[in-house]
Amino acid sequence: MGASMIQPCWWTGAFIWTMLCLLGNGHSASDTSGLPLAIRVPLRQGARAEPLLSPAAAAASVNQERGNLGRYAVRKRRGAAAGGISFVDMIDNLRGKSGQGYYVEMAVGSPPQKLNILVDTGSSNFAVGAAAHPFLRRYYHRSLSISYRDQGRSVYVPYTQGRWEGELGTDLVSVPHGPNATLRANIAAITQSDRFFINGSNWEGILGLAYADIARPDETLEPFFDSLVRQTSVPNLFSLQLCGAGFTQNYSLGSATVGGSMIIGGVDPSLYVGDIWYTPIRREWYYEVIIVRIEVNGQDLNMDCKEYNYDKSIVDSGTTNLRLPRKVFQAAVKAIEAASSTEQFPSGFWLGEQLVCWQAGTTPWHIFPVISLYLMSENHNQSFRISILPQQYLRPVEDVASAQEDCYKFAVSQSSTGTVMGAVIMEGFYVVFDREKKRIGFAVSTCHVHDEFRTASVGGPFHGVDLEDCGYNIPQTDESTLMTIAYIMAGICALFMLPLCLMVCQWRFARCLHPHGDFADDISLLK
Repeated sequence: MGASMIQPCWWTGAFIWTMLCLLGNGHSASDTSGLPLAIRVPLRQGARAEPLLSPAAAAASVNQERGNLGRYAVRKRRGAAAGGISFVDMIDNLRGKSGQGYYVEMAVGSPPQKLNILVDTGSSNFAVGAAAHPFLRRYYHRSLSISYRDQGRSVYVPYTQGRWEGELGTDLVSVPHGPNATLRANIAAITQSDRFFINGSNWEGILGLAYADIARPDETLEPFFDSLVRQTSVPNLFSLQLCGAGFTQNYSLGSATVGGSMIIGGVDPSLYVGDIWYTPIRREWYYEVIIVRIEVNGQDLNMDCKEYNYDKSIVDSGTTNLRLPRKVFQAAVKAIEAASSTEQFPSGFWLGEQLVCWQAGTTPWHIFPVISLYLMSENHNQSFRISILPQQYLRPVEDVASAQEDCYKFAVSQSSTGTVMGAVIMEGFYVVFDREKKRIGFAVSTCHVHDEFRTASVGGPFHGVDLEDCGYNIPQTDESTLMTIAYIMAGICALFMLPLCLMVCQWRFARCLHPHGDFADDISLLK
């Protein structure tokens, strides 16, 4: 009798245990089923939890390291079941110094080494300092990462200012409290540099967010964002809100601290007002766009629109200034100088060589004009206008100013490599890099600096005809023309070589006729 009572209880317990397991597995699967549409990436927010692995990244990266990573991989896999990360609480997550770029905190290697990385839409390499440098507080120790893999290749990257060289490898990378993923990314360990790192900037590397076409040493090196999209479920777009002087400063981080937000995989409506206006990405190398018109104080510069895009126009968060081709720069400065003629400024100010200062709180913003750039819209016969305030193109320089003065540097400069819409332009707008649809969007940022009379604006449409023709095309030379040039050059070389051959023959003949005087002549030539 006792045995017959125990048997039903055993089957009942087994049934209950099976159901609990099935329910538990179902719950776990729903928690890790995907990423939020948009994730706001935090920077320098103090202590962070360990980065979490998405299922896709775990399959692609961590399982390969299972034998080596030990407790680090296990801890991350457990964390993945904790659920998605809310990006609502991650506003104002970028940090930087005025004129020295915006950086994001990233974790590299196993165990994770946290570094501040400059966000640069004008290059395509992910690179970090990997050797001691006077301007670095910390750097990447490859020898301490058990997941680092050396590729056995070196790389050299020059910029408009500065250069670096290093060694290529791959390692596990994550953005703390960013996408719920760890990926294996190409990384350059910087071993030597010249005028690249900036004293006091507080960043130790660079995150190139442009396309593979400009990656070094060649386009076969997959950039970080391409790897992120390929290995995870993060959508192929990101957006930037650079706040500049509009950022509510934390003076414990330094008086020149700036901030903003970086959204990976989406668009955050709380960071802009009005509509987003899109311009197509003309070519996927830099983020190249087409400018069709430039105005100063509402007056057209009246230049051939190809001049504005000679030899390209790009959106680049890693450049500080609005940089313009020489002819365009000269015309723009002349118009700005004329509009602000109520005060006289030294010529060095317009060249970015001298500062101008006013008593604190008395900067006469009203005397400086608005600069307007017209960008081709997705309808190639229409454009839209972004209006740039003097609060953007006059950059505050706080480390030389006293408490009684506000000092500024003119942040429009001459370029030999085309138009560059740098950080001072982006600081007025929320900029969407929609790589999936090959377009860049602009909307008025909620944190841009303005006065009671004028605000930054984005608006349109404005009608035109064949605006795509404003883009600059490198002149193409056909094969027959090249062959003709080659024959001409060969003929010129032959004409120069003939007298030389005659002189050599004459000299050899003279040596045969005068063998004894030859020695003295050679010695005198050496003297």
